Amino acid sequence: MSATMIGLVKEHRGPGAILKEVPIPTCGPDEVLVKIKATSICGTDVHIYKWDAWAEKTVLTPNVFGHEFAGIVVEVGERVTGVKIGDHVSAEGHMVCGTCKACRTGNAHVCPNTKSFGITAPGCFAEYAVVKGSNVIHNDPQLPFEIACLQDPLGNAVQTVLSGDIVGKSVAVIGVGPIGMMAIMVAKACGAGTIYAVDINPSRLEMAVKMGADVTINAMETRTADALREQTDGEGVDVVLEMSGNPQAIADGFAAAANAGRVSLLGIPTREVSIDVTNHIIFKGLRVEGITGRKMYETWYQMKGLLNQKRIDLGSVITHRFTLDQYEEAFRLMAEGQCGKVVFIH
Repeated sequence: MSATMIGLVKEHRGPGAILKEVPIPTCGPDEVLVKIKATSICGTDVHIYKWDAWAEKTVLTPNVFGHEFAGIVVEVGERVTGVKIGDHVSAEGHMVCGTCKACRTGNAHVCPNTKSFGITAPGCFAEYAVVKGSNVIHNDPQLPFEIACLQDPLGNAVQTVLSGDIVGKSVAVIGVGPIGMMAIMVAKACGAGTIYAVDINPSRLEMAVKMGADVTINAMETRTADALREQTDGEGVDVVLEMSGNPQAIADGFAAAANAGRVSLLGIPTREVSIDVTNHIIFKGLRVEGITGRKMYETWYQMKGLLNQKRIDLGSVITHRFTLDQYEEAFRLMAEGQCGKVVFIH
């Protein structure tokens, strides 16, 4: 094996990235080395590529970025058990300490000592990547790599949808980018009532209908909160899934939520958000959930159950496939929102 590989590197603390030759990562005793077969672009990667305030505060550079992948194990550390060369795998991207209060009480996904694959640790937009053996997720060899690499974002959608009761509830998905589309599919599969898709992009709203949305609302044409209240006879929506991170969309989501409803927040705002806490949270008796990553490892088992029973069709979310050297076009499409899920075939 060559000592170097080609990787997409966030080299400078500013917009863009560079494709360059970098060392193949060394596999430690508790790690496995994976030959990457497919990766996909996450909204977080767009934050990193564009280099906004969140990225400036959070991301380690220089570094190979990217965290959604599927591949084949080519080397196994001496202390790793349950993983062998040739296994088809993905991985949980949160590398946690295992000893803090959060980790010991079943909340490792919010471990304060977390290192994040592709964000604060080397990632997968490359020919090879190293992951902790304990974080490995085994994939069915029959599952196409381009589908298997979407499990990480699917986990975001699954945790967002299933962080509270969903059966028979009216649901608003605000921001129907790729994870929002997955959330619609998951909500539908898990027995939601009427599903409302909200976005400013007409093409994504059209895709949302194909994913299972019953009603679409273009936030450029009407105020989201007013439209959702009109659709629900003034009562508001039982469950609001905020996936956009847009400050106005977040405020509208709280305004549109029904009394005693739930608001689950996944989208990452690039600045502080002003919310009427008194009227739109306290007096409504709302339940508010902050969603980060996936519950370790409950969410992985939930999404594998959905995939194994073919309750959702992840392939329908993929609109574009590129090779890694076409990254500029891929990120342009993601930034403009003119796509569903974008996959790199390695």
